[in-house]
Amino acid sequence: MGARVVVAMSGGVDSAIAAARCVDAGYDVIGISLRLADGGSGSCCSLDDFQDAAAVADRLGFPHYVFDFRASFDRDVVQPFVREYLAGRTPNPCARCNQHIKFDALWEHARELGAHRLATGHYARITRRGPSAPPMLRRAADPEKDQSYFLFMLSKQALERTLFPIGDLTKEAVRDDARRRGLPVADKPESMDICFVPRTGAAMFVEDRAPRGALRPGTIEAEDGTVLGTHAGVHRFTVGQRRGLGIAGTERRYVRRIDAQSGTIVVTPEQGLRARGLRATEVCWTTGRPPVPNTPLTVRIRHRHPLLPCRVVRAVGRDCEIRFDTNGPAVTPGQAAVFYDDDVVLGGGWIVEEVA
Repeated sequence: MGARVVVAMSGGVDSAIAAARCVDAGYDVIGISLRLADGGSGSCCSLDDFQDAAAVADRLGFPHYVFDFRASFDRDVVQPFVREYLAGRTPNPCARCNQHIKFDALWEHARELGAHRLATGHYARITRRGPSAPPMLRRAADPEKDQSYFLFMLSKQALERTLFPIGDLTKEAVRDDARRRGLPVADKPESMDICFVPRTGAAMFVEDRAPRGALRPGTIEAEDGTVLGTHAGVHRFTVGQRRGLGIAGTERRYVRRIDAQSGTIVVTPEQGLRARGLRATEVCWTTGRPPVPNTPLTVRIRHRHPLLPCRVVRAVGRDCEIRFDTNGPAVTPGQAAVFYDDDVVLGGGWIVEEVA
């Protein structure tokens, strides 16, 4: 039997084939599912998901366990999610979950089980330029399924112990493999929702979880200060939003800025959204150091957003400032900015603000 690998199993087809490929490679596999929250609309929350993961493990011949991570998930993902919305920012809980839960807390449990590696069903790749070269995080072979954006925080040490067994496959190839193996999740639908948010939506979830007096109602204003309407809370808005603003008029307007302190939502016509760059904090560089200033790079500022040509003009400690080569779209505080050199992830951080 080979080295021990813990596979994070969500109950879906991606993690099932990740586990199957680890078995094929001769690893000593243990499957672990995480109980993260109750009552959400996405994966990793239901008894059905755990049963599906257990059925896959039984079919492939390795043990499967369910660990209760609800307390740490609430502390490290859910509570920051609520705080970010209340502060007028738009959080990215999936990246936070990867950072604090799947590649941190879960890895500690994997080590206690004697594992040398942690495998997941993420669509991303880890490669090396040579036998002694450090590992590199790269975009998946299937650009439609690439999840490297959510993995920017992985350090060189984390990449050394991580496996992404399906990163070289398309989604259809994954499903075909599952059908060939007779796995019960081969045609299981994907969940596109945030796993802990009920179907009533993020705004209602934040309102239910917000401390007394924390909601920030206020006014919706044009950039010249003209009041166009009122709203029930800044947590209901995100920079770049057009629909659901609740203001009259024939001209399309978009959220330009959110002032959580005053409760003011500033809106603008589409041309007012253009940004010259952004400032990010809590920046992690996969290589261990930032690129040389003015090195041509690309950046993704939201999942599935097109890559934008840019340059890092300042990097001090865990802060950095970048400039787009041409004026970019709206920059959303709270989202991740992830930097690429071709298909290699150089690192990323959390967007604080746009640069004028």
